[in-house]
Amino acid sequence: MKLLDSLINSLLKKKRKILKDKYNRVLPIGDLLSDRWEKAKFLGFGEGTSIYDSCLVLGDVKIGEKTWVGPFTILDGSGGLEIGSNCSISTGVQIYSHDTVRWAVSGGKEPYEYDKTIIGDNCYIGPNTVISKGVKIGKGTIVGANSFVNKSFPEGSKIAGSPAKLIE
Repeated sequence: MKLLDSLINSLLKKKRKILKDKYNRVLPIGDLLSDRWEKAKFLGFGEGTSIYDSCLVLGDVKIGEKTWVGPFTILDGSGGLEIGSNCSISTGVQIYSHDTVRWAVSGGKEPYEYDKTIIGDNCYIGPNTVISKGVKIGKGTIVGANSFVNKSFPEGSKIAGSPAKLIE
């Protein structure tokens, strides 16, 4: 066991040094050891898309080409989730396609609610944004950091806030 620990630690040190020297970054072990592009391929996402190992992916999630999904994100496709091509899904973003509000307040008598969530092509979703079930975000939309998006917005929108509103 001691030999195995030594080998693993040696591998981690080498990988960390390579990333630190090349990109000036240090990653958690899962993200350090996994290949973001291989994970995206495994999940059936579009060519050139990458997704960090620390991203939680649930249910039916579809993502187009060349989209970047950052670390510590949640993609809930239990009610269906589509994200277009050339999108940037920043660190800490949570995108939902279901909620349990009625179930919880009814003491478990009401069912969970599901609704497909769609993010168009060429969208930027800022860090720590939360997107509720059933929201449709149009192509080319920019969502500011720390926003709570609980309604749909058309193509080319610039939105921010809690709840999110048009800012231009």
